[in-house]
Amino acid sequence: MMKFAIVFALIAIAGATELGDIAAKVNAMNVGWTAEEPSRFANHTLEHVKMLCGVSHMKGDEGYHELPEIELEALAAEDLPTSFDWRTEKPDCPSIQMVRDQSSCGSCWAHGSTECFNDRRCITLGDKAIYSQEDTTANCGLFNCGFSQGCNGGQPTAALGWMSRVGIVTGGLYTDIGTGKNCAPYSLAPCAHHVPATAKYPACPSSEYPTPSKFSTCSESKYTKSYADDKVKGTGAYSVSGVTKIMTDLMTNGPQSVAFTVYSDFPTYKSGVYKHTTGSALGGHAVEFVGWGTDPSGGDYWIVKNSWNEEWGDNGYFKIARGSNECGIEDQVAGVHVQ
Repeated sequence: MMKFAIVFALIAIAGATELGDIAAKVNAMNVGWTAEEPSRFANHTLEHVKMLCGVSHMKGDEGYHELPEIELEALAAEDLPTSFDWRTEKPDCPSIQMVRDQSSCGSCWAHGSTECFNDRRCITLGDKAIYSQEDTTANCGLFNCGFSQGCNGGQPTAALGWMSRVGIVTGGLYTDIGTGKNCAPYSLAPCAHHVPATAKYPACPSSEYPTPSKFSTCSESKYTKSYADDKVKGTGAYSVSGVTKIMTDLMTNGPQSVAFTVYSDFPTYKSGVYKHTTGSALGGHAVEFVGWGTDPSGGDYWIVKNSWNEEWGDNGYFKIARGSNECGIEDQVAGVHVQ
């Protein structure tokens, strides 16, 4: 056992050194965002980062699940506010304030889509329930969901369509297991993503968790509703293109599910307006737009919620350049109607 522990420690240190070199390079270039050198005491290999990039098909790929464009007239740029943030617009919506954790699983596609659906339910209908990324990860798959495969990756656009056709049950975080407050909380334990491990967030395992098993009954025995009765549906998923149209929809209808290409400098992000600065592409990652703003030194940006818990980045969020389709993030914006 000691031999294997030493091997895993050496792998983690090597990964931290590699990402540390990237962080040092970014900070030396003064490009408008700050990188943080990862701790050598956590799992920081680039292979681990690739595992978390769970968008299986990016726009332009064969098999990409395309959604119809929303019928919405974009406001003129001068009619849009210079900044907007759903976290301050709806402080009473628990899902908007929550930063989730996909754990050691490539289920970002399920998180970004579930969060979009969840937040819009609260904004539009006043529904403060937390909806289940476990349901999306385990049950939105194969032909029913753009060939999504749980922890092995999927398509957030297909998941939003699935939520409209099939519906989704209530869920919650790993810490909600056993409380009976909802139908299916997330079954994979949170962990430290490219930050020092703590008692709350231990180091992520070096391998990926298996996809949660498909289910049709609530995992919480104390929950009072059946799985079928707990399902709630959307009324149609769509894509959004063009910066002012994206902003108009975001402000009008709620946070959006988005996907972008992750490069090897991204995991080191700490603050500022991210622009790809150095390193190779690692894969597609799904996240959520919650607002926008302008930084005097970094320029226009989107406010984006990640699914690596609140210890990563800027309290679980990051800013990324707006208006230049940075890392393809303005190409893959989607939403869902909830009434």
